[in-house]
Amino acid sequence: RAMEEKAMAEVISKVLYPADNHQEGKSLRLRQQYFLVSASIQDIVQRHLRDYGSLEIFAENNAIHVNDTHPTLAIPELMRIMLDECGYGWDDAYSVVEQVCAYTNHTVMAEALECWGEDLFKRLLPRIYQIVKEIDNRFRKKIWDATGDAGRVERMAIMSNGVVRMANLCVAGSHCVNGVSALHSDILKDTVFSD
Repeated sequence: RAMEEKAMAEVISKVLYPADNHQEGKSLRLRQQYFLVSASIQDIVQRHLRDYGSLEIFAENNAIHVNDTHPTLAIPELMRIMLDECGYGWDDAYSVVEQVCAYTNHTVMAEALECWGEDLFKRLLPRIYQIVKEIDNRFRKKIWDATGDAGRVERMAIMSNGVVRMANLCVAGSHCVNGVSALHSDILKDTVFSD
């Protein structure tokens, strides 16, 4: 019985936290992240609509905390719902998303920040990919217009060199970004997100 309990715990861990050092594991992990985020965002929106009848004051009554990069897909999922299901235009929807979302980063090592292969992302989440691509295009233009610095644009881009950078998406789609402590936040400002 002791071995049975241990085996069940390992099975649960493998299902909930699949190894992502191979394509099947990466695919499962991305699907899990989207499934959980989508269910949560849909629930938040439905509750708000039930209580208020429209999304007019959504940003005043809701806050979505993107705690590390695993729930990053909350940003494009909220955009998808506002665009595709609620009839919002891009600028109005994005304004609401920025007001509602806030990001807490958990790592100061740039190489440890979550990234997804663009091909996998596009194949598994085609509509979300379209939205993230448009966020990236507009974010790149905003940075270029502000700085005229092509290197900075590329460093801050959400999609670059065949990968989707989840932390950069969080920065682009949130009204505030912080670390897990004041010291961590200062390190982020000086290193990982200095641009």
